[in-house]
Amino acid sequence: MLVSEIKRLIVSIISILRRFFWKNFVRARALLSPRPGDTTTTTTTTTLERQPEEHHDDATAISDCDKTKMEDGIRLPCFNRAGHVAHAKRCMSALPASQTDIDASRLALAFYNIGILDLLGVMNDGDTISRQNGKDEWLEWLWAQQTQGKYGSGFRPSPFMLLHPPAAKEESSDYDTPHIIMTYTALLALSILRDDFAKLDRSGLIRLLRACQRDDGSFTTTPGGGESDLRTLYCAFAISAMLDDWSGVDVERAKSFVTSCRTYEGGYGQDLFCEAQGGTTYIALASLYLAPSSSETDPLTLEEKRQTVKWLMSTQTSSGGFCGRTGKVGDSCYCFWCGASLKILKMDHLVETKTLASFLADSQFKFGGIAKCPGEHPDPYHTYLSIAALCMYPPSPLAADEKPDSWEFPELDPLLNARVDTAEWARKYISGKGHRT
Repeated sequence: MLVSEIKRLIVSIISILRRFFWKNFVRARALLSPRPGDTTTTTTTTTLERQPEEHHDDATAISDCDKTKMEDGIRLPCFNRAGHVAHAKRCMSALPASQTDIDASRLALAFYNIGILDLLGVMNDGDTISRQNGKDEWLEWLWAQQTQGKYGSGFRPSPFMLLHPPAAKEESSDYDTPHIIMTYTALLALSILRDDFAKLDRSGLIRLLRACQRDDGSFTTTPGGGESDLRTLYCAFAISAMLDDWSGVDVERAKSFVTSCRTYEGGYGQDLFCEAQGGTTYIALASLYLAPSSSETDPLTLEEKRQTVKWLMSTQTSSGGFCGRTGKVGDSCYCFWCGASLKILKMDHLVETKTLASFLADSQFKFGGIAKCPGEHPDPYHTYLSIAALCMYPPSPLAADEKPDSWEFPELDPLLNARVDTAEWARKYISGKGHRT
C-alpha cells in the first residue's frame, strides 16, 4: 500500500513539473520569437563620426527603424511639474517611512531636493526662494555642517547628535570628520542657493583632499578611512575643478586608478575587477574630462571611445529607459548616468529622446516624484536624476502631446551635474574669483 501511494505521488509530481516547464517554454518561445515588422539589427558602428541614422547596436539597443516607429506612436502625457515640486518640498521637511534608512545622508538628500526645485525653475524665481523655499534657513543649516579639524575642512553628512555641535571647536572635530561626497553635494546646494562662499575654508578643503588620497590614486570618503572607489574620486575631482585648484590631488595617480577600473566591455566598474556599471562609467568619464589635462589631450583613444559608446548604447532598452548593467531592466537614474556619459563623449545624438521621455513619464507617481521604474515608489534621488536626464534630452514636442510646454527644461552641465548657470556660479564663487572682480 505504501509503495503504491509513493508511486502515485511521484507520478503527480512529474505531471505538475511537466505542465510547469511546458508553460514556461511556450512563454519564453513567444517572447524570443521575432514579431511582425521587427527590424532589430545586430550590426555595430565602425567609427564615432557616423550620424545617428547610421548607428546600430546589439540586440538590447533600439534600432533606428524601431526608434522611428516608437517615436511616431508616442504621445507624451503632461509632465507633473507641480507634483514634483511638492514632492521635493515634502521631503525637505520630513522623509517618508521608505526613506528613513538614508537619514544619515541628509546633506545629499538636501542637494537632491534643492536640485529638483532648481531644475524645475522655481528655486531662484524672484522672491519665491526667500518666501516659500526657506533660502536663509537652508543656508544656515548647510553651513552648520562645515566641520574643521586637523585633517582639513569640509562638510559632514548630517548634524552631530549633541546639543552643541563639536564643530564649534577644532580640537573636538577630530571625531566629526568631513566627508568628501557630502562636501561635493554641499557645494552644489550652496551654489543653487547663490551663496557667495565667504565662509568657505578653501585651504582646509585642499588639505582634506590631500589627506584622503590613497597610494593607488583612489580617495577615501573621510580622512584615514571609509570606502575608496571611483565615486569618491569623482567628488574630489569635481571639488578641485570648482576650486580651480588641483594642488590637493595627485592627478596622474588618480587617472591611473580610473584607467584600472575599465572593463573589457568599454564601461567602468566601481573598483578593480568589478563589473561595468552605468553610474561608475559616468563618474569615470566625468573625472577624466574634468582633469586639467583633458583640455589639451582627449583622455580616451578613438578605439576606447568607440567601445565605450557601443556599450552605453546597448544599455538603452526597448522601454526607452537605460539599464545600469548588461542584461538588466530600465531604471530612471541610469537615464542620467548613461545619458550624461554619452553627452560627455559628444555622442548624445544617438539617444532616442522621445522613448526616454516616455519611460520617465510612466515612472511618475501620481502625487509627485519619479520612481526608478513604473509602479515603484518615488524618492528624491530618482526624481532629481530623471529631471537631470530630461535637461540633457528634452523630447521634441508634438501637437498631440498633452501640454508640450511642460517638457521644457534648462540646459545641464554634465560634468558637474548641475544647471549650466548653477555650475557657472559654483566655478566663479567657490574658486573665490567672484570676490576679486
